[in-house]
Amino acid sequence: MMERVYNFSPGPSMLAQSVLEKAQQEMVVYGNTGMSVMEMSHRSKMYTDIYDKTVADLRDLMNIPDTHEVLLLQGGATQQFSAIPLNLMVNGKADYIDSGNFAHLAAEEAKRYGEVNIVASSRDDVYTYIPDWKKGAFTPDADYVHITSNNTIYGTRYVELPEVNAPLVTDASSMILSEVMDVSKFGVIYAGAQKNIGPSGLCVVIVRKDLLGKAKDICPKLLNWEVQAKAGSMYNTPNTYGIYLAGLTFQWVKEMGGVAEMEKINIEKAALLYDFLDNSKLFKATAQKEFRSRMNVTFITGDADKDAAFVKAAAAEGLVNLKGHRSVGGMRASIYNAMPREGVVKLVDFMKKFEAENI
Repeated sequence: MMERVYNFSPGPSMLAQSVLEKAQQEMVVYGNTGMSVMEMSHRSKMYTDIYDKTVADLRDLMNIPDTHEVLLLQGGATQQFSAIPLNLMVNGKADYIDSGNFAHLAAEEAKRYGEVNIVASSRDDVYTYIPDWKKGAFTPDADYVHITSNNTIYGTRYVELPEVNAPLVTDASSMILSEVMDVSKFGVIYAGAQKNIGPSGLCVVIVRKDLLGKAKDICPKLLNWEVQAKAGSMYNTPNTYGIYLAGLTFQWVKEMGGVAEMEKINIEKAALLYDFLDNSKLFKATAQKEFRSRMNVTFITGDADKDAAFVKAAAAEGLVNLKGHRSVGGMRASIYNAMPREGVVKLVDFMKKFEAENI
């Protein structure tokens, strides 16, 4: 069998090998059920036991208070770009901070349902930093304030949260479980699974219970958080196998020492790569230093042909999916929870070799 590569894909991204091996062992027969998880009725006790443990483990990992509901829904984070205004726009107004492509798309979608105020934006500067929202004008009667905690394409992250009166909503897709979050500070946290949780097609939504029951009349039932909460995320058949794999990942994070320990590991991994970039004569990090992401490290050589040559040569060494997003080019190394330290070390060693041969 071919040896596994180090997969730096931004998503769907690599899963922990032990998680994949556990799923492999249980693929045909799960426990003493005589069937695969994929064959189970989502309403059977054998499956609801899996679901309940998955939710309980996530609550434990993130210290989610009883004031918040946990939903495990079909679709990715982009589907929630619509669900957010449909569930929260009571006054028809919302504030958005435009810090990246997905933050921009979320704001554009919200404009279909109400008035959107862009408090601050770094779009004109190719999103190389988190815009200064402190100088922005928030809407006094806004229904919510939306941010994107980590910007996958541009490699930036929030280092502090806006202090606002309205409920704070965040897209945490590319940083959830990578660092400790104070859930009580958020009205809504939502995250596509395919980066730090599991396979694509699943979205985690953590919503403060007092925000439920305010959906617009036009809100489809499957996007209505109150409907999904009352149905235990099972108004229709959920992504049963995706939830099972998420549960295995949550167990793995616990085995690794929990989110606080993962944060320490992620800080070390990111430092290894950024320290090299800051001293390199060939490669250069693109995000401003103060706002650098720990999950998505973006960099360039300054020569598009050389960038392409690097990506090709790295892939030949088992370092794959390093090509930057099509909108910005260059390179991007996504080093989510499942990327071991050894993968980052191997990448840095190869970059040193490539640099020596191309200066």
